[in-house]
Order: sequence, then C-alpha cells, then structure tokens
Amino acid sequence: MKLGEKIRYLREVEGAVRGLDRAMTQQEVANAIRTELKKALSQSYLSQIESGARPHLSGTSRMLLAKFFKVHPGYLVDDPEGYSTELISDIGALEDKLDLWLVGGAERFRNDPDVSTALLALAKHPDSRRCLVLLQRILENPGLAGRLFEVLQPSNKLQELM
Repeated sequence: MKLGEKIRYLREVEGAVRGLDRAMTQQEVANAIRTELKKALSQSYLSQIESGARPHLSGTSRMLLAKFFKVHPGYLVDDPEGYSTELISDIGALEDKLDLWLVGGAERFRNDPDVSTALLALAKHPDSRRCLVLLQRILENPGLAGRLFEVLQPSNKLQELM
C-alpha cells in the first residue's frame, strides 16, 4: 500500500471513530492537528502526500501524523514491492486472518470500550469463526438478540449485592 492510500484510509477510520459517518477531510485533519496537538500541517501538504506528488514525509510530519492517527511512525511509509499482509501458511490461516482482523477492529474502535472489548474477546476465543456464525444465527432469530442482551446484561440489583 502506498503512503497516500494509508493516509486516506486513516482519515476514513478517524472519521468513523469521531462519529462522522464519513472520512475526515484533509482540512479537518489539518484543523484537528492544529487544535489538538498545537502543531501545524497544511491541507495542501496532505493533498500532495495523498496524490503522490510528495512521495515521502519529513520526519517531523511523520511523527505528527503518527501521533494524531495513533499509529506507529513506521506505518507511514510505502510498503515494499510485493509486500503482503496475508499469511502464507494454510494451516489455521483463515482463523488467524479473522483474529488479526478482529484485533485491528478493536484498535480502530478503541474509543468505544464495549465494541473494542467485544472484538478482542472474539479474537481471543479459540474458535472465533464459530462465534461469528453463532452471532449470525442469533441475529436471524427475531427478538432473540434483544432477549439475550436483557438476560445477560448485569442488573442494577445484582451490582448492588456485589
């Protein structure tokens, strides 16, 4: 993946995390960096990076964007030719890919502790695929999800006893 694609992806994720239901614009990112980190990074600089006109970030810009998007600075470079995040081994590959995807989702939703914790619990389960299929079957059964949620939700009385 190219650096510009990564920045676009991070803007999309950050928009979702902030409840925008869309990607943050380059200008919104520039404004948020100015407001939240008290540093300056222009919209035009972001545009040049995303378009590929500027293929590399300065060290200062890399650290600033890494801090803003909460990623490792090493993520903000082009991936080498032929680089793949896919697992090569077929043994347990599907389950491992699913678990990695769930962990990534938990990180993306770190500002929503309930969702983040649920995704991590799924990833840690020895058969996360089967758990997702079970969830599908629960959701296909009208009213069952609501009833289960009520039954499994800790009640105020139970919390008072503890």
